[in-house]
Amino acid sequence: MNMFWTSLISLVVGLAVGGGLGFYFTRRQFEKQIKENPPVNEKMIRAMFMQMGRKPSEAQIRAVMKSMGQ
Repeated sequence: MNMFWTSLISLVVGLAVGGGLGFYFTRRQFEKQIKENPPVNEKMIRAMFMQMGRKPSEAQIRAVMKSMGQ
């Protein structure tokens, strides 16, 4: 009976540690990828404005970047 509880506690602790480490490293890798390859940059915003037939000012580009949280 004692062996059962020891195994169960070891399993729960192992799953918790593995889940925590997996979450940490996955999050770190994801943040690194986003930093290296941002989803939208100023060059892309300029291209979108030009496709709409407008010449964007720097203030407009900065406002769009700020509204996107970058």
